[in-house]
Amino acid sequence: MDKRVSEIIAQSKSAGWVLEPLAKELLNIYGLTTSRFFWAKTKDEAISGAKEIGYPLVAKIVSPEVVHKSDVGGVVVGVKDDEELLEVFEKLSKLPAFDGVLLDAMAKGSEVIIGSKHDPQFGATVLIGIGGTSVEIYKDVAIRMAPISCEEALEALNSLRGHKLLEGYRGAECVNFDHLTDMIARFSQMVYELSDEIESIDLNPVLCNCETSTIADARIILK
Repeated sequence: MDKRVSEIIAQSKSAGWVLEPLAKELLNIYGLTTSRFFWAKTKDEAISGAKEIGYPLVAKIVSPEVVHKSDVGGVVVGVKDDEELLEVFEKLSKLPAFDGVLLDAMAKGSEVIIGSKHDPQFGATVLIGIGGTSVEIYKDVAIRMAPISCEEALEALNSLRGHKLLEGYRGAECVNFDHLTDMIARFSQMVYELSDEIESIDLNPVLCNCETSTIADARIILK
C-alpha cells in the first residue's frame, strides 16, 4: 500500500470515514481523475484557492461530523466571486466540527455513479450505474466482483437500461468510453487492494463528457 494512502486511512480511523479532500487525494494517487480542488481552512486561504480553481466553483463543508453534506446545507453550487465565497465560508463555518471548506471546480457531463461495497461472502464489489435521479428511481445499476478489466467495465455499462444516455442520445454528447472504462478498471483494482480497510465507496456523480470523466464527489467509509 502506498505510504500516503496508509497515512490517510490511519488519519481517518477515528471518524470512521475519509474527509472528502483526503478521499480525492487518495483517488488521485490511484490515477483516478477528480475535479480540481482546494481545501481552505481560513477565509484568506479560500480567496487564494478560488484564484487557483477559478469561478464559478462549488463550496462544500469539511467536517468529520457531517457525512451527508447536502442534508445540512453544506454544499453551495455556482459560487461566482470573492464576496459570495466569503459569505458562504462564514455560513459553513457555523456547522458542527467545521474543518474548512472544500473548493471544487465545476464540471459538466452525463452523470454516472461508481461505487463499491464489501460483501462478506464475495469481498469487494463494484457498482456502476447511470447517475442523477435514475439511480434512485429505476435502480439502473450493474454489480461486478473486483477487480474488473476495461472490457468488463464496458460490458457492465452496456448492460444498463439507460446506456444510450451515454452514447449521445438525442443529440447529447457521447462520453469518452476509453477514459470511463479505464477509470472503472482502476477503481476496481483500488477497492480490491484496499478491501481490508474499506467498507464502501460512493463516487457520485462522476461527470462524463467526450473528453474525460471527472469524479465530482467522493465518500469513503472505513471498516
